[in-house]
Amino acid sequence: NINNKGVNCVAAKCVFLFSLWFDLRLVLVSHLSLILIFSHCVCCRYVVEHRWFEQWKEFVETGDQNSPSFPGQINNTELFEDLDSYHLKERLVENEDFVLVPAEAWHKLQAWYGMVDGQPPLERKVVDLPSTLKVEIYPVEVFLCLHSNIENVITAEFSRADSILSIQKAMCQAFSVPSSSECRLWIKSLDSSCERLRNVHMSVLDACLSSGMVRTNSRRNSAEEQDSYRGQPGVCGLTNLGNTCFMNSALQCLSNTPPLTEYFLQSSYLEELNFTNPLGMKGEIAEAYADVIKQMWSGRHYSVVPRVFKTKVGHFASQFLGYQQHDSQELLSFLLDGLHEDLNRVKNKEYIELRDADGRPDQEVAEEAWRNHRRRNDSVIVDTFHGLFKSTLVCPECHKVSVTFDPFCYLSVPLPVSKERVMEVFFVSLDPYAKPVQHRVVVPKAGKVSDLCSALSEMTKVPPTQMVVADVFNHRFYKIYNADESLSCILDRDDIFEQQQGEQQQQQEEEQVLLALYLRERSHYRDYGSGSSSYGTTLFGHPLLLNVPRSSCNEEALYKLFLQRLARTSDTSSEPPAEQMPQPCKVTEEEKEEEKLEQACSPTVLANEQPAKRRACRKKRKSLFTIQAVNSNGMTERGTKDGGTQPYVAIDWDPEMKKRFYNENEAEKYVKHTSMEVPQQQTTVQLQECIELFTTVETLEEENPWYCPVCKKHQLATKKLDLWSLPEVLIIHLKRFSYTKFTREKLDSIVEFPLRDLDFSACLLRKNLSNGEPLSRYDLIAVSNHYGGLRDGHYTSYAKNKDNGQWYYFDDSKVTYAREDQIVVSISLSCTCTAIFVRTFIATMHSLTLITSSSICVVWRN
Repeated sequence: NINNKGVNCVAAKCVFLFSLWFDLRLVLVSHLSLILIFSHCVCCRYVVEHRWFEQWKEFVETGDQNSPSFPGQINNTELFEDLDSYHLKERLVENEDFVLVPAEAWHKLQAWYGMVDGQPPLERKVVDLPSTLKVEIYPVEVFLCLHSNIENVITAEFSRADSILSIQKAMCQAFSVPSSSECRLWIKSLDSSCERLRNVHMSVLDACLSSGMVRTNSRRNSAEEQDSYRGQPGVCGLTNLGNTCFMNSALQCLSNTPPLTEYFLQSSYLEELNFTNPLGMKGEIAEAYADVIKQMWSGRHYSVVPRVFKTKVGHFASQFLGYQQHDSQELLSFLLDGLHEDLNRVKNKEYIELRDADGRPDQEVAEEAWRNHRRRNDSVIVDTFHGLFKSTLVCPECHKVSVTFDPFCYLSVPLPVSKERVMEVFFVSLDPYAKPVQHRVVVPKAGKVSDLCSALSEMTKVPPTQMVVADVFNHRFYKIYNADESLSCILDRDDIFEQQQGEQQQQQEEEQVLLALYLRERSHYRDYGSGSSSYGTTLFGHPLLLNVPRSSCNEEALYKLFLQRLARTSDTSSEPPAEQMPQPCKVTEEEKEEEKLEQACSPTVLANEQPAKRRACRKKRKSLFTIQAVNSNGMTERGTKDGGTQPYVAIDWDPEMKKRFYNENEAEKYVKHTSMEVPQQQTTVQLQECIELFTTVETLEEENPWYCPVCKKHQLATKKLDLWSLPEVLIIHLKRFSYTKFTREKLDSIVEFPLRDLDFSACLLRKNLSNGEPLSRYDLIAVSNHYGGLRDGHYTSYAKNKDNGQWYYFDDSKVTYAREDQIVVSISLSCTCTAIFVRTFIATMHSLTLITSSSICVVWRN
C-alpha cells in the first residue's frame, strides 16, 4: 500500500521547483510516476495568500509528510475585505500579500489540500500589454444602468483586455434592450462628469475605463455642457480616472510653472517637435501634454478628463498602465524626460568624448561640460529645469582625484535617517487575571529581539529573560522568535506578543518545557475527509506560551495549569458535575490522546511507566475541555512529534461548553499603556540640512565601484557631489524611503523651508555669477501633497496661479481657494515631498505618510 500523502508531498515539491519557477507543469499520472510537460497556457493565474504559500513551501522543503508546517486548507481570508462579498482588499502587493501560481499548479494544490469552505478560487487573467504581460489582479468593476432609469444599477466585472463592445452586449442582455435599438455608451466619472464612448472596438484598457458608471441612451457630452462656463484660466480640476491622483497632482504642479506653460500656450512647441528622435515618443507625449494644458488654461472648463494623456503615458511607460497607485515624482521624472526628447532641437546627436579635469580650473571644466551637454540636449526642458553638479572621486589607494561636471533635472536629496525604531507590542503577564497591555517602545533599528525585551522590561519591571516574543496570526503562532534574531524581520503590521514566563528557579533540578497552547472549538460533525474519524476544529482566541516542568506533561496536570491560565476568560466557579457511572477499564480515545501528549512533551520520563497503571479504573469527571497534541498549525492529524522542536498542544472546547463557560468578549479585551497615549515625536529638519547631507562625502558600494585609470582596477572610491549651477526652475526630491532585506520604511521627518526667498547661495560652489544672472533665491509656486501610508493614500496639490497670484488647492476635479498659512501647515506636516522651486518656487510635497519613495519641491528663481 502506498502512502498517498507521501506521494502528494513529493509531487508538491516537484510543482514548486518546476511548475512555479520555470513555468513547467507536472501532471500526476499515477501514484508512482510524473510526466513533465510544457504548458502553452498562459491565459490565467491564481492568487494565493502569501503566508499560506510560504508555509506550504516550508512543508514541501522538509520532505516530511508529518512535518508541523503542514499548511492545511488553502486559506485566502487575509486577502478579502469581508467574507460576504469576497472583494479583495485594495492595493495588495505581490510576494508580500499574495503570490501568483499557474493554473496547473493551482489545480494540484486544490486537489491535495482543498479550500476553506465558501471561499472562491481567485482566478485572474493575463493581459497582453505593450511589450509586457501582466496579471490582472483587480478586474475593472463597472456599474451599469440605463439613462432612463439611473436608480437600477447592475455591477459587473470586465477584463482590461475586453472590448467596449463586450460591455455594450452585456448591458443589452442585462437590460433586455432590443438588438435593433441604437445604443450609445457614456462614462460617468467619479466627479459626475460624463464622456461618450464612441469607439466600441477599443479595449477597456485603451479606453482608460475604471470603476465608474456606464449608461446607455444619449446624453450631451460634458464638454458641451461646459460651453457656457467661464472661469479663471488655470483654475481647472483633473478627473480621477482611477488611482490617477498621483498624475493629477504632478500635472497641476507643472501646469503652474510659468515658463513651461507659456511655452505650450503660445504653441511654440509646434516648431520644435522632434519626430525622428529614437529616444523620444514621436512627439505624442508633447502633443498630449499640450492638449491638456490648453484645456486647463482656456478658462472654459471646471474639470478636464486627461484620458488621452493617460493612455499615451501608459503606452510609452508600461509601469503606468492600469490603475495602480504610483509615485508622483516618478511620473514627473518620466514626463520631463519625455517632453525633453520630444522637443529636442538637436536632430542628430554627435558623439562627444568626455574629458577628465586633469587639474584644470573648475570654471573651465564646467563650461566645457555644459557646452557638450547642450550640443546633444537642447530643449525648453533643458532651458528651464537643468542645472550642473560637480562630482569628485578620490581613489583610496593612489589618491587619484577625478573631477567631472554632470547635468541634472532635479535634486534627489536624502533625509537624516534615525537609528531608532518605534514598535507596538502586547505584553501578556503571568497573572491570569491581568488583561494584555499594549505598549509602544523605542528600539534600535539594527537591534535584536533581546533589545525589544529589554525595552519592554523597563516599562513592566519584568526581567527580559522571562519574556518570549512571538508573532500571532490567525489565532496561532506564526513565528516564535529567539532572543538573538534580528528585529528587521518583524514588520510594523505584525501582531507581536511578549509573554511572561515564570522564574526558572528549579531549572537545574528539573527541565522546563516551553509549551505553545492553542484554543480550538470542535464542530458538531466528524471530519471523515481528513482520513480520520476525529471532529473538525476551528482555532479561536489568543494562543499562549507556558513554561511547564517536564514531569507535569500529563493530561491531569496540564488541565489544572490551563484552567488556571484561563481564569479571566473561563467561569470555573460552576464546573460540570462529575459523571456518576463508573468507567470501564478500557482504552478510550481520550486516553490514547493523553499518551500522545505525554510522549510529545516528555518521551523519556514516561518511557518506563506502564500504560496499564495510567489507565486505572477511575471515576471520570466531565471536563470543560480536552487536550490534544497538535502541530504548529493547530492541526491534530499530521502527527505530534517534531523531532525535538517546539511542542504544541490545543485545548478543544465543545460548542455548548464554550458557550456556557468561556467569555469571548472578555478574552478580546486589552489595556493601553500610557506610552500609547504619548504622541510620537517627529524629527524636524531644515531643507538646507538635507542639501548638506546630499553633498557629504560617501564611499561607493561594492556593486558600483569606480575604475581608477592609475591603478588600472576598480576601486571603492570616495564620492562627493556639489552644486555648481542651478536652473530657473528647481525641483527638489526628498528621498523618504529606506529599504532593507525585510522591510520598507518611510522616513517621516518634518522638512521645513520658507515660501519666499529660499537662498541656495551658500550651497553653490560657483560664487562669481555672470553679468545679469539673477541671484539663487527661490519662491515656492506649487506643492504636491500625499496623505496615507506606504501602500495607499491620496495625492493633492497646492499651486500659485501665474496670472492672479492666488493660491489654489487641487483635489482631482475639485478646486478651492487656499491661504498661505494653509500651505505652511501642509509643508510643515509633510513627510514626503517633491517640490518645484522657480526663481519664484514650486514644491511637490507628500504629507506625513507617503506612498512614494520621494518628495519633490519646485522653485522659481526671483
